[in-house]
Amino acid sequence: MIQRLHSAPPKWDYPEFRHSDRVALFIPCYMDQFYPTVGRAVLETLQRVGVSPKFPPTQTCCGQPAFNSGYWDEARRVVRSFVEAFEFYDWVVCPSGSCTAMCRVFFGHLFPNDERILHVGARVVEYSEFLVNVLKITDLGAVFPHKVTLHIGCHGRRELGIVEQPVELLKNVRNLEYCELPQMEDCCGFGGTFSVKFPDISIDMGKTKCRNVLQSGAAVLASIDSSCLMHLGGVMQYLPEMKHVRALHLAEILNCRD
Repeated sequence: MIQRLHSAPPKWDYPEFRHSDRVALFIPCYMDQFYPTVGRAVLETLQRVGVSPKFPPTQTCCGQPAFNSGYWDEARRVVRSFVEAFEFYDWVVCPSGSCTAMCRVFFGHLFPNDERILHVGARVVEYSEFLVNVLKITDLGAVFPHKVTLHIGCHGRRELGIVEQPVELLKNVRNLEYCELPQMEDCCGFGGTFSVKFPDISIDMGKTKCRNVLQSGAAVLASIDSSCLMHLGGVMQYLPEMKHVRALHLAEILNCRD
């Protein structure tokens, strides 16, 4: 079981990975519907480093939308379904800091005394975290000749302590020029249902983040969260000065070879 050692900044103690371990891939619902290329990139990069994850077909959602909106009873039903899909795996790799945090941190808010659910939630690890902290891999042999900046969503940064892992992976990509994002720790404004309930605030926050992306000089905005990229990519479409900037998930960059 992955244990959180400190509350701020969060640090985790990871079990040693064994080649006999059963690994599953959890693809968040919005990624499955809107960004299937990210899921394929995650699968292909994991296979390249010797890990062949299974994809349980009964998986759906982690329950985060209902949980964040205050519908905890409804969220509990979704979480139980998640546990049934993944409880027989030693590792559940997820290409989303947001959904990983829901499983590893907030399952405990919904089921503080249910050891079965807590154990499954503790086995969920974010994609870059799995590569760097668990597999001890920082170079996947990727080639990507572009200027790239990085946004890390709030859940990944604050709940999981993910900052250095994706940066290290990007810096080991051949021909890639890493451009540090000004005010990197600021929220992009998406926040799931926050962007629906408070669209004006959300868009203004997104514009601020996009101005920082422009200031970085990068031609590509990367992230470990497609949800943040979906929001920022939408904002960028309406900013003429950002027509040249692409939004890509980290896995898509790590899967490039030319």
